[in-house]
Amino acid sequence: MLTSLGFVLLLGLALGALAVRLRLPSLVGMLLAGILLGPYVLNLLSPALLDISADLRQLALVIILTRAGLSLDLADLRRAGRPAILMCFLPATFEMLGMVVLAPRLLGVSPLDAAIMGAVVGAVSPAVIVPRMLRLMEEGYGTAKGIPQMVLAGASVDDVFVIVLFTSFTGMAQGGAFSPAALAGVPVSILLGAVFGLGVGYVLATFFAQFHMRDSAKVVLLLGLAFLLVALEDVIPVPFSGLLAVLGAGLGLRRRRLVVAQRLTAKFGKLWVGAEIMLFVLVGAEVNLPYAAAAGLAAVATVLGVLCFRALGVLLCVAGSRLNRQERLFSVLAYLPKATVQAAIGGVPLAMGLGCGQIVLTVAVIAILVTAPLGAFAIDLTYRKLLTRDK
Repeated sequence: MLTSLGFVLLLGLALGALAVRLRLPSLVGMLLAGILLGPYVLNLLSPALLDISADLRQLALVIILTRAGLSLDLADLRRAGRPAILMCFLPATFEMLGMVVLAPRLLGVSPLDAAIMGAVVGAVSPAVIVPRMLRLMEEGYGTAKGIPQMVLAGASVDDVFVIVLFTSFTGMAQGGAFSPAALAGVPVSILLGAVFGLGVGYVLATFFAQFHMRDSAKVVLLLGLAFLLVALEDVIPVPFSGLLAVLGAGLGLRRRRLVVAQRLTAKFGKLWVGAEIMLFVLVGAEVNLPYAAAAGLAAVATVLGVLCFRALGVLLCVAGSRLNRQERLFSVLAYLPKATVQAAIGGVPLAMGLGCGQIVLTVAVIAILVTAPLGAFAIDLTYRKLLTRDK
């Protein structure tokens, strides 16, 4: 396995750097590295590594959500108002509805399989969005109206929202029936996860105030608690979102100990360098190239079609707000990139043995390859033109 890990890290880093030189997001190069190393091309990865791929991808997701929680200021989010709340779920809901409408016609899947696919594709990417929104906040673009804060928070909660729905849909698929009653636990799951996570963050802040620890030890402690929060989701008998609890823990710590949260944000940024490589290389390794080639054009058309539904959802979120036309257009563009969640859960239906597993994974990877470069380019090239820089 060590040899395989060496290949993953070195080739992922090299092709990621090459992608950046070609003005593409680094994750595109990492995905290509995974495809090259995977069983359908060079077959250089050990089965032992591929067996724990899902756990490693979840670890990466925990790291980026913790970093997002530590970076998010609730005061700035409140200034964004109603649009910030709607951005947490409305665009993803529209995109999932679009998938249920389009996928059965274009890909020949059942409505339930289309719902699973929509839950996978419906989330935006913290891996692409969080670093860019943090840069906008540092440079002062759109911060007076809370635009980067709105997008950052919406992207974080949006991910949790679709993951909860994904879990519900896959459970229905395993049971062989679609039951709307199974979705009743979604708001409970989100509320309990948020409240419990905030509580953990407050307790951590008090603990850090009483006991001196190195920042590296604080990172280990926070990560350990984050892993337990995610595991708690499968243990307690009530609906509970572990990933939202992870985000909430970062938020709670930031509210009580801002200086500590800012230092830990930098530490988690360094952790993300390695986690990002593992995440995207391993998801690329799961791509079945012959199957992807067969589904290619129809899958691309499906992804582009559901993006139109997502854009409509974003426009409804900001309708009637104080944002002007340029700022509303930027909000649509900033909500395009997909990568992190698709990489983390795209292969789960296949691992569960669901009949839709291969097509879900294929569409997830195509969504990353299409929207990650498109969204990253759109944000980088337009934010100075579409947003006002605060003085």
